[in-house]
Amino acid sequence: MSRTLAEVRELKEGRYMIIDEEPCKILSITTSKPGKHGEAKARIDAVGLFDGKTRSVVHPVKHKIGVPLIDKRQAQVLAIHGDVVQLMDMTTYENFELPLDPEIRDTLQEGQEVMYVVALEKRKIMRL
Repeated sequence: MSRTLAEVRELKEGRYMIIDEEPCKILSITTSKPGKHGEAKARIDAVGLFDGKTRSVVHPVKHKIGVPLIDKRQAQVLAIHGDVVQLMDMTTYENFELPLDPEIRDTLQEGQEVMYVVALEKRKIMRL
C-alpha cells in the first residue's frame, strides 16, 4: 500500500498529498470561514514531485484526501548512457534505470552515491 488517507485539516505545509494521481508537496494552505449553511473550505497549492507542475485544489476541511508514502533511499550510479542513468539500490542491491535530469547531468559521475525517492511506484533522483 503506497498511500494513506488523511483529513484536509490535518495537512501542513511541506508535507505531501496526492492530486490527480501525482504525489505533490504542499506549498501553502489557506482556510476560509464556514458560511451560514456551509462548512469551512481549504485551498491548497502544491507542486508535483515528479513533474514539477503547480496544482491548486479546494476541499472542505473534513474531506479525506490521499497522502503518498514517500520512501527515501540511497543508490550508487553504475553507468550513464545518454539520457538514462543506471542505479543500484544500496540496501536491496536492485538495479534499475531512471531518466537523467538535465540539471544534474554535469555533476553526476559513475560510482557516486545519490538519494532517490519512491512514491506511487515512481522513482526520481533528489540529491547527490
